[in-house]
Parts: sequence; structure tokens; C-alpha cells
Amino acid sequence: MSNGFLPRWTLKTEGTILPDERLPMGQTLVTGLQHVVAMFGSTVLAPLLMGFDPNVSILFSGFATLLFFVIVGGRVPSYLGSSFAFIGPVLVATGATVGSPNPNIPLALGGIIAAGAVYALIGLIVHVAGHRWVERVMPPVVTGAIVAAIGLVLAPIAINSASGVTTDNPNGTTFARWIALITVLAVAMIAVYGSGIWRRLPVLLGGAIGYLAYLVLANGFGLGQPIDFSKVASASWFGLPTFQSPVFDLRAISLIAPVAVILVAENLGHIKAIGAMTGRNLDPYLGRAFMGDGVATMVSGFGGGTGMTTYAENMGVMAVTRIYSTLIFVVAAGFALLLGLSPKFGAFISTIPGPVLGGLSIVVFGLIAAAAGRIWVENRIDFAQPRNLITVAVALILGAGNFKLTVAGFTLDGIGTATFGAILLYHLLRDETEAEIGTADAAMPARPPAE
Repeated sequence: MSNGFLPRWTLKTEGTILPDERLPMGQTLVTGLQHVVAMFGSTVLAPLLMGFDPNVSILFSGFATLLFFVIVGGRVPSYLGSSFAFIGPVLVATGATVGSPNPNIPLALGGIIAAGAVYALIGLIVHVAGHRWVERVMPPVVTGAIVAAIGLVLAPIAINSASGVTTDNPNGTTFARWIALITVLAVAMIAVYGSGIWRRLPVLLGGAIGYLAYLVLANGFGLGQPIDFSKVASASWFGLPTFQSPVFDLRAISLIAPVAVILVAENLGHIKAIGAMTGRNLDPYLGRAFMGDGVATMVSGFGGGTGMTTYAENMGVMAVTRIYSTLIFVVAAGFALLLGLSPKFGAFISTIPGPVLGGLSIVVFGLIAAAAGRIWVENRIDFAQPRNLITVAVALILGAGNFKLTVAGFTLDGIGTATFGAILLYHLLRDETEAEIGTADAAMPARPPAE
């Protein structure tokens, strides 16, 4: 790569396209659009589940990606979109119902900004002191425990949404449950049996199938509350979305700010994966990547958007296409900005029925929890060691039971207690095997220096 602030991208038309290479303009535009489609399902779903304006979140995902591009000097190919790690803490902090308009978004924004600030500060420390300490503080067994806890604490939220539970109907409806199950099945079938690019878009396409099923059965046969398209018809094609200002509340901050720890673990894994795919050592850019993500999250929070993170969906597209040019993500960010400036697009998104969102939530939240297993398997975590087993066991129950703890006026919910509990417990414990190894090493005479 160039020693300048930005790479000098060289033109390449075939084979693997590395971060400092580029495609012809036409192919760059098409590939950038493909990345927008890949991130679209999750980046729209996350704000909907939290009750945020999806137009604002899409708009800020574009800004976030551009900010990240600049801060890493155009050397790390990544798209930034709405982070699912914020969903649980935001819903708890605001008392909102999944999939419904959130009346307390300003409280959530204050917490999101605080999380971004903590994240950016960690990035600055990593940039100055190196990244090895992050891996020591949060080894794979701890990272996996935190990820699993996130998925488990969100499970009741997904089930309530899939069941059509509301304040007026606390028991839900059978119709809602069937729509949710149709959506889950559609996502699963596409993920397993889809071909080409379609297999990379199971959430988007599965949600579309669930939407059509609801439209036919509710609007056509009257089996459920019909979808109202009046707001879509009256919305303009272009215009600014509704921005909101943050309110800084200590309780909301204490619930949401710990998400920064999760984002560090998530981004660390993503950067390592991209480095492996490109054959480039991207570790020197970890601190800048953390700072970029943290600053982007703060900017998003100040305007009414969700917290941001690097996206695994876009990594999947890169792995399939073998196109890693960072210029692709500048184009993708541009497309996201255009979508965010379309009120008609936002009005259409708001018509997605709650049971469809519930079905998508079952899959997405379940995948979050299941990702922990992949982390443990890939890193060959030995659960025969009591230290590993107890750390994970405690974190899972704290998360699944949504264990709350108030310390000095700050209240942590299940995600917070599981996160900090896993980190503290892992480092407090030292199993017998390690103790024996340490004792044996201490008893061995020092080896003479090699000649």
C-alpha cells in the first residue's frame, strides 16, 4: 500500500481485488450497490425493533461508513450499519416494546453516544499501546459468553413480537404466530437452499416472503389487522428524515454504555477475519478501526440514529466476490445516503407487520446466541477446564435471566452483568491445571542461553 494518508488504488479487472486496488467505474457502482443490499436487511431491522426511524439509521450508516473510511485511511474494507448489540439495552432503558414507535428515543441516544465515547477511547488506547491487551482481557471464551448472553436476553422480546403480544392483547394471536413461523421458515430455506447472491440475503428475502404472506392473509382474507398504505402514498420521494436530540440520563447510560465492550470484541473478530481473507496484516489499524466505529456511533447518536458496527453481511459478500477494494464502500455509503433521504422509502418500511419482525427476530437473535458456539469451536475452547466452564455458565444464566444489578446508582441489565461478570470471573479464577503448570514452571531450573 501507499505510504500516503490514502492508498493509491491501482486498476485491476480480474482475480482477487485487494483493498488498494479498484475495478472499472461501472463494476465499482454495481458492487457497491450489492453491499447496500447485503447490509439492508439488518440495518433496517435493528432500528425497527428498537422503535427508531429507519430512514435516519440508513442515512447515518452511510455517514458512519464514510467516517470509518477516512479514519482508517481507506485501508480497511468495511461497511458500518446498525448494531444488534444495542437492541436489548435500548429496549430496557426506554421501556419500549419491540417493533413499536419508541417514545423515549432521546434517552437511548444519550446512552448510545456514551457507548461510542467509551469505544473511541478504547480505540485511542489500542492505537497508542497496541492491541494485545484487548485479546488478553477478552479471550475467545469470554467473547463467546458475552455474545451468547446477548442472544439469550433478547429471546423473550422476539417471542412476544412473534406472538403479536401488545398491551391490548397480552396473549397474542394464533395468526401472528403462524406468520412469524412462515417468516422463520422462509429465511431458513433461502439460507440453506438459495443460490448465488440470493443465499447472502436470507433476512431480506425471508422478510419479504413473510410480508407477502401477511398481506394476502390479512388484507385479502381478513385474518388479521390489514396493512395501511396511506402513509406510503402521501410520503414524498425525497426529503430530510426527522432528527432527534439526545438526553443524557445516568440510568440509560449505565444500561447502554457497556455495549462498547461487545463492539470491541465484535470489531476485533471482523478485522482479524478480513485480514485473513486479504492476506494482509490489519492489526496495526485496529485502534483506528475502533476509533472510527466509536466516532461514527457518537455522530449517529447525536442525530437520532442507532449505534454502529462493522457488518458481517458485507464480509460475506467480500468472501464470495473476492473484491476487497475500499472504494466499493465509498460507493455503498453514497447509495445509503440516497435511501436515507427518501421519506417514501421510510414510510414503506414502517408498514412491515409486527409478526414478520418477530419471525426475523427469532432467527437473528438466535444466530447471535449461536455465534458463540462458533467462537468456541474455532478457538478450541476446552470446557473440561473449570475456569472456562464456570465463566460461560454464569454469563449465560445472568443473560438469560436478565439479572439486574445496581452499583452506586448505576443499574446494569442482563447484558451488562453478563459482560462484566464474564470478564471479571474469568480473570479472578485460575483452575488447577493452570496452577499446576505454573508451579512446575517455577520449579524447573532456568535453561542456559542458546549458543
